[in-house]
Amino acid sequence: MTHKTPFFLLSLIGFLICGNGLSAHCQVPCGIYDDHARVKSLLEDADTVIKASIQLENLSGKSDAQSMNQMVRWIDNKELHAQSIIETICDYFLTQRVKPQDADYHQRLSNHHAVIIAAMKSKQNASQAHAQKLKESIEGLLEYYPASTITHNH
Repeated sequence: MTHKTPFFLLSLIGFLICGNGLSAHCQVPCGIYDDHARVKSLLEDADTVIKASIQLENLSGKSDAQSMNQMVRWIDNKELHAQSIIETICDYFLTQRVKPQDADYHQRLSNHHAVIIAAMKSKQNASQAHAQKLKESIEGLLEYYPASTITHNH
């Protein structure tokens, strides 16, 4: 196995997860990025996934129509926010911000991929543990995107 094989495999995994219908922010590109705001948005999505998991636990075992309706709504909401996280990582961070020329490229790629995996697991499971792991994986990205990282590349 050559040194380039892990890069190829990570790239292939990213392509398979993210798909080819990308619609990222500024694929023109506009050159204006607020990475920290996007991470904060991801954290809001994760908080929604956590809340949905809590509500699902509270509603589990109830069979009245209103509880079942609310359960379906929380499931839909959890799915929507977890998918939004996946799309933002793929369409924004992996296409715009994680670059092969970064000295820590493989670590960055791995950390962003961990968010995608945690979001997928949060979609597959209703447990708060998976939702919390998702939030923690996103918090791990804050070191790359501190609050003062608005950039304008012209």
